[in-house]
Amino acid sequence: MNNLSRFFSLAALLSLSIFSCGEKEEPATLMVSSTELVFVSTEETLSLAITSNQQWQVEHDASWITVSPRQGSGNAQISVKVDLNPTEELRTTVINIRSGTIIQPVKITQDASEPQFPAYYIPADNTGMRDISSLDLAGEMGIGWNLGNSLEAIGGETAWGNPKTIKALIDAIKAAGFTSVRIPVAWSKFTNAETYEIDPAWMARVQEVVDYVLDNDMYALMNIHWDEGWMQPTFAQQDYVNDRLEKMWIQIALNFRDYDDHLLFAGTNEVMVEGDYGTPKPEYYQVQNSFNQTFVDAVRSTGGRNTYRNLVVQTFNTNIDHGVNFFDMPTDDTEDRLMVEAHYYDPYEFALREDEIITQWGTNATDPSKTAAWGGESHVDAQFQKMKTNFIDQGVPVLMGEYGAIMKKAEENHRYVADYLSYVTKSMVSHGLVPFYWDNGYAGDYGFALFDRNTGEQVHPDLIEAITD
Repeated sequence: MNNLSRFFSLAALLSLSIFSCGEKEEPATLMVSSTELVFVSTEETLSLAITSNQQWQVEHDASWITVSPRQGSGNAQISVKVDLNPTEELRTTVINIRSGTIIQPVKITQDASEPQFPAYYIPADNTGMRDISSLDLAGEMGIGWNLGNSLEAIGGETAWGNPKTIKALIDAIKAAGFTSVRIPVAWSKFTNAETYEIDPAWMARVQEVVDYVLDNDMYALMNIHWDEGWMQPTFAQQDYVNDRLEKMWIQIALNFRDYDDHLLFAGTNEVMVEGDYGTPKPEYYQVQNSFNQTFVDAVRSTGGRNTYRNLVVQTFNTNIDHGVNFFDMPTDDTEDRLMVEAHYYDPYEFALREDEIITQWGTNATDPSKTAAWGGESHVDAQFQKMKTNFIDQGVPVLMGEYGAIMKKAEENHRYVADYLSYVTKSMVSHGLVPFYWDNGYAGDYGFALFDRNTGEQVHPDLIEAITD
């Protein structure tokens, strides 16, 4: 190559170098067509346009969103897909589109799903369901009486020694001054045990007795009682019990759905691990609390008047102290329509133990050797104050679904039973609790009967007066 050629070649290279060094790099740009995408509750795909002169990528961590493509360069259009929202709550997240140091956030909002109602549901109906609080309704219930050892008898209504319930008995209960009746029921009389389908004839019989009460302008409180003890509150039994409880309560609630607010449902009775009367393990009370929630959900799922019906949920083994310490109020879509139930048989030695050792009670007792060392008047008041403080003062009514004292052989015992019933009932009322005396229909030694179940005649008028006065 001659010298001239070398010169021109060097000049050309120099010129190219000077031109290249003088060219400025174009600044990065990033824009999106929208800063928010709003989706319906079902699966849906929307598009988003990206304008950029650089490489970009999409960042997000929501499992219910799919973006395609997730990265690219220059101008592009991406698809944003959302899955079905399975909840009844609106949900949101943010996807970030990044190009270098530039970040463009895009808010993603998806509507809540509509409530999914079962086929048996009907719209809420407040006809006959007064717009009063549960506390106000409880205040109208007055003094209650239990139709014990009848409809909850395993083997049939008369299997435990009581006659078939007649309307004349309920009329006599009303005439004696009681204004509410608790109806314990064993519902496991199935036409199909695998699906827990309740025998229609048994459903009709229970309904007949409920009508006896409501036709007298009284309140009726109907439950699933012991029912052979299938509600064991353990993790091992939890799924089985909740499934059975749900299926049974849906049937019961559907049958009584058109009744007004004088009918209340109570989900269970004295749930405990069989034979274990001690302080419950966390497992036990957590599972028992789940039974209460299943009951509430099952009844509400039927709609109609059951949307507004007052429902009664129990403390563990209906124990006052377990209620204070371990009870969780179920969630309820209907505001202010739940009540709590506990029972009272303190002191056990006087109220329930079938012997003649402890036959006296209270400050009128004359023989300390025949009086329990606990469970007197101050204990009564202290226990009921716990329920008032923890529930009633918080706006939650309390029903004392059972209480009473057996009548022992000792002649002196009768007057102490009268003292007991009078004081306990008055203390319940003064603390705002609704009392339900336990009458098992047996008028012999160690029985609770106040009325002759065959005729409605009063067996112990003085004890009835002690309760209702």
